[in-house]
Formats: sequence, structure tokens, C-alpha cells
Amino acid sequence: MRRVTRNLLVGIGLVVVALLALGALPSYLGTGDPYYLTAETADRTNESVETVDVSNVSARRYPYLTGALEDGRSDGYRKGPLGLKGSFTHSPFDEFDSLVVQNPDARDGDAVLVEYKGERYRVEVVHP
Repeated sequence: MRRVTRNLLVGIGLVVVALLALGALPSYLGTGDPYYLTAETADRTNESVETVDVSNVSARRYPYLTGALEDGRSDGYRKGPLGLKGSFTHSPFDEFDSLVVQNPDARDGDAVLVEYKGERYRVEVVHP
């Protein structure tokens, strides 16, 4: 094999390994206290506030929301240093923003009201 070809193949291999490492790295980054998505049963006193129907959401698309609706609190999410992790990973902030985009009138202060299997829940991102 010619020297130029060998160097080109080694260079391509290094680039592929570096890209794979960059793809896996953000999931291992994490600093500070974790953020959680919480779901608490909402009282029915404020019926005039709209809700987002999440009865048919996918656990693959909304892992934090489904975890919060099942257990009251989702798995923790730690932000990465310098805010780089948020650009590469899915977060509870993405899911919360998605719910607000679906129905901006469902917002209740720092939370959003959702309806899941006939029950109303108040969903918010918390940082203990």
C-alpha cells in the first residue's frame, strides 16, 4: 500500500473515531444537581385553564414526561459544562417546551397542565 493511501485511511479512521466519541461524550457529561420533570395531580378548581392531552404520548419521544406521569418524578438530567450538553442531548426542558408549543394556553405559571388518562397533572421542571 502506498504511503499516501495509508495516511489517508488512517486519517479517515481517526475522524470516524473522533465523531463517534463526540456522539457518545455528551451523555457522560454532567455537572451540578440534576433537573427533574415532576407531575403532580392538579386540582379541578381552575377548569378554565386549557390542558395538553398527553394520553397517547410515546415513551421514546417523551421519556422524562412518561417517567414523571408514572412515578411523580422523572429520571434526573444534569446540565453539561458551558451549556454544550444541551445542544447534543434530549432534556426535560425540550419536553416542557414541546408541551408549551402544543398549547400555550395550558401554561400555569412555571408549569403546564396536561391531561393523562382522564386526570389533570401539573408538570414542571424542578431543580432541588
